[in-house]
Amino acid sequence: MNTTPPPVYTPLRIIPCEEVLKIIPHRYPFLLVDRVEIIEENKRGVGIKCVTANELCFHGHFPEKPILPGVLILEAMAQTSAAMMMGLPETKGYFALFAGINKARFRRQVVPGEVMKLFIEIVRFKSRVAKARGLAFVGAELAAEAELLFAIE
Repeated sequence: MNTTPPPVYTPLRIIPCEEVLKIIPHRYPFLLVDRVEIIEENKRGVGIKCVTANELCFHGHFPEKPILPGVLILEAMAQTSAAMMMGLPETKGYFALFAGINKARFRRQVVPGEVMKLFIEIVRFKSRVAKARGLAFVGAELAAEAELLFAIE
């Protein structure tokens, strides 16, 4: 997987937070993507996550040195992927459920005040199964990468 930040892109369309809420079932405090920018329909997109000190996870992870848990970075990738796949007219009403995570690696910490960009590539999307690759960047620095598997129901 390429771990350099993608070049500047122009989104085909933007899914704002209000629309993300209509596509995926997550709500506060577990909605982990603020908007999704579609680069290539049902193929490539970018989730934007503004990390704030007000998030509940920072009360315990860790109070003296707040770090966004890696599992939440992976969940943000999954939510971005789900919004991309389930935001199409033909998939309305379906859910993309996590089925597996492969090759997850964490490269740097993500802390309050940073903006995380989640670059997602949908590798396979057939009737009941989907696979995506995700890269999480803060600026030009790679924070995490993973392959995500989904069951579509």
